Amino acid sequence: MPDQATLNHAAQILAAVSTDERADTALRFYFESHRYLQPIAKREISHTVFVYFRWLSWLDSKASPQKRLEQAVELHERFTADPKSIKAETLAVRAVPAWLWTELDLPAEAKADYLRQLQRDPALWLRARPGRSAALAKSLFSCEPSDRAPDALRFTGTQDLFKTEQFRTGEFEIQDLASQLVGVAAAPIPGENWWDACAGEGGKTLHLADLMKNKGVVWATDRNARRIDTLKRRAARAKLFNYRTDFWDGGRMLPTKQKFDGILLDAPCSGVGTWQRNPHARWTTTPEDVRELAATQLTLLNNVVGSLKPGGRLVYAVCTLTRSETTAIADAFGTAHPELEPLALFGAGPRATLWPHELNANGMFLVAWTRKK
Repeated sequence: MPDQATLNHAAQILAAVSTDERADTALRFYFESHRYLQPIAKREISHTVFVYFRWLSWLDSKASPQKRLEQAVELHERFTADPKSIKAETLAVRAVPAWLWTELDLPAEAKADYLRQLQRDPALWLRARPGRSAALAKSLFSCEPSDRAPDALRFTGTQDLFKTEQFRTGEFEIQDLASQLVGVAAAPIPGENWWDACAGEGGKTLHLADLMKNKGVVWATDRNARRIDTLKRRAARAKLFNYRTDFWDGGRMLPTKQKFDGILLDAPCSGVGTWQRNPHARWTTTPEDVRELAATQLTLLNNVVGSLKPGGRLVYAVCTLTRSETTAIADAFGTAHPELEPLALFGAGPRATLWPHELNANGMFLVAWTRKK
């Protein structure tokens, strides 16, 4: 059970959280103004806040914030000790909003596993530099490899990774396994030209650049200057130079007239696949958000497809699991573009749904096409 100081800090953070201020953002601002807090204390406070939103529907709304936080931690400890102590039927009603079930194509037999995965503490995944995962695991300790991505390691230790020599020298990035599988699916070849159209802070850009062995070019575009600055800092630490950045707002005016061997569209989405890691979003995301984002995703795909070379690959990825943003988008876009044909992913079909309970990571949907020659 957290001590009183942790509960008090967490209660202050809850007071700052709203539909416009996400829990992770509130945590970041709070820690920036409370720099005296040590890493261990920050981890305990963050964990307590996220546990609160994971078990929000079980809590007594009339109790004080500290008491509700205590209730959440008690529930979480009970569940961790015995996941079946809370019935799947109860989780289906309380752990997620009701509208989710109208959007989720989840096999009935997997429902309990999916819900229990959402209530667990998320795994922490690292991406080693290509071919160096065994050496990194040996130097960091507390690492377990994945059979899904060659450079992925699940970290189970307690040390502050950002303060390690291995992080300082760019030997790894903290990147969820599902995100790493996007780079694996894209499979860029050294010397090619790729476009990471919605690059954000550059996690997938760096993975593409690394897989290309610093040869060829990855164009990384985003509408946010702060994210691009973060991307540049990360690339410098990793000693990756085969990229260039530009601004793109997602509109029809493209950043370049160049044609690409590959385009990755990691589109803005509702983030349902991240609800284990970011439980606050369960209670702020709405069906209207899903509808609006689906329209944006289709527009973005239509805007980038003209930049694909004959024989080039287009990979669409979203860290969500809603039908409107995944299979419905794939159906609509594929039908509208007969110049494209489906492209196999992971040695199977052209579509892949990565479920959190199967991966022990975020949920993700991917679909790929190639332009006919």
